[in-house]
Amino acid sequence: MDAPPLSAPLTISFDYTRSLGPVLSRFMTGLRERRVLGSRTADGRVHVPPLEYDPATHAPLTDLVEVAATGTVTGWTWTDRPLDGQPLDRPFGWALIRLDGADTALLHAVDAGRPERMRTGMRVRIRWAAERTGHIRDIACFEPGEGSADPLRLADEPVTVMTTPIRLSYTHTTSADESRYLRALAEGRLLGQRCPVCRKVYVPPRVCPADGVPTETEVAVRDRGTVTTFCVVNVPFAGQRLEPPYVVAQILLDGADIPVPHLILGLPADQVRMGMRVAAVWRDRASWTTTPENIAHFRPTGEPDAPYESFQDHL
Repeated sequence: MDAPPLSAPLTISFDYTRSLGPVLSRFMTGLRERRVLGSRTADGRVHVPPLEYDPATHAPLTDLVEVAATGTVTGWTWTDRPLDGQPLDRPFGWALIRLDGADTALLHAVDAGRPERMRTGMRVRIRWAAERTGHIRDIACFEPGEGSADPLRLADEPVTVMTTPIRLSYTHTTSADESRYLRALAEGRLLGQRCPVCRKVYVPPRVCPADGVPTETEVAVRDRGTVTTFCVVNVPFAGQRLEPPYVVAQILLDGADIPVPHLILGLPADQVRMGMRVAAVWRDRASWTTTPENIAHFRPTGEPDAPYESFQDHL
């Protein structure tokens, strides 16, 4: 009997940074000053958060008006178990709140304490964050009641860029075939599977994209192969592990019919080429786990380049 499928917690995260433009720049700058601005459309309605273009006339909206920091709940739902990254770490209400002076509702959290206190029509006020940077999170949440802190008039520069951390955590459970592939990596082996229809070998195993059927017969492939296509990374970015320039290539492993992406190191980036023969550089065996990171990178073998005809159908 096969061992149970592997599973592991995974997290994807990055900082999403955007330029705000003239309208949202004024809106975020206002939040930093404990002020809420909305945009007035041609029909006289005030939208909060502000729109950048009128949905009816498509004209740019530059007439921003200040609305109150108090409002009325127009609809709500209750959250018993807050998730990581939500406005509050205790049970709270999500609500649509129409601020006084606005004609549209803003979605935000209400710190009501218990669901019995939540109701449509209840009056709420903004609880401002102690430290504000020009972000929607400058509104920490709403709370029941009237009145709010007085606005601040700051002389700082306007907010022109907003950065929002994005984070997704989940548990990935592998298929039985993927589990065998990963367990083979922990032994220093590369396993593929052959499609029963077209006979192509895929690494890792998968449903054949050409025939729509699962691959079946396991095939051992070599840890060396041929560079088919590649990209030279010249642009630095947050969290980058290597100093540019470096190369990420598609490598057709010997015995496989589909390339795998990986790093090419061991030579200057401008010397990497299509057809170059490369071999895997495995990490210290003591650090091997059931992950493709057991292979640190690929490097040239010194063999003659493979002829184009040998990999032209795998680009």
